[in-house]
Amino acid sequence: MHISEGVLKPEIIIPASILSVSLAVYLIYKLKPYQIPKIACMSAIFFVASFIHIPIGATSVHLILSGFVGAVLGVDAFLAIFIGLLLQAVFFAYGGISVLGVNAIIIGFPAILAIVFVRLFSKNKNIIFLFLAGFVPILLSSFLLSLVLVLNGDEFIAIAKLAFVANSVLSIIEGIIAFFGLQFIYKVNKDILK
Repeated sequence: MHISEGVLKPEIIIPASILSVSLAVYLIYKLKPYQIPKIACMSAIFFVASFIHIPIGATSVHLILSGFVGAVLGVDAFLAIFIGLLLQAVFFAYGGISVLGVNAIIIGFPAILAIVFVRLFSKNKNIIFLFLAGFVPILLSSFLLSLVLVLNGDEFIAIAKLAFVANSVLSIIEGIIAFFGLQFIYKVNKDILK
C-alpha cells in the first residue's frame, strides 16, 4: 500500500508532509514515558507485518495491521505507523522519504478509527466490531490510496482501480486477523485496549 518515490506530484507531497510531520511532532510532544514501550511494540508489529505478502491474482498485497495497531493505541497509532514507515523507507526502500507524509496519512489516519470499534465492542459485546476494527481502516486506506493516485493524474486511474480491488481483499483478511487478535487480547488482558 506504499506509494513509491518519484510517482506523486509536489502539490500532493508537500501539504501531506507538512500535515504528517506536524501531527507526529505533536504526538511526540504529548507522549508520556509509560506509552513508549506500547507504541514501540505496535510499530514493530506494523513493520514486520509488511513483509508478509499475500498473492491476489496477478498482483500481491502485504499485511499492514493498521487496524490492529489503531485498536491498541488509538490516536498514537499514527505515530507508531509513521515510525514504522520511516524505518521501512530508510532500511528497505519501501515507499520513500519524500512520500513518507502521504503514506503516513493514507495508512495512519484510518488506523485511528479502529479504537471506535473497540469501544463499541466494549459497550455491547457484539463481536462484529472486532472484525470491523481491522476491516474498515484497510478499506479506507485503500480508498485514500486510490484517491491520491487519481488526483495525481489520469494515467493512474487503472492502477488506482487495481490497488483498490486488491486491497479490498486484504481488508477482509485483516478484519479476520484483528477479530482473533483483539478477541484474544480482550480475554487475556483487556486493559491493553484502554
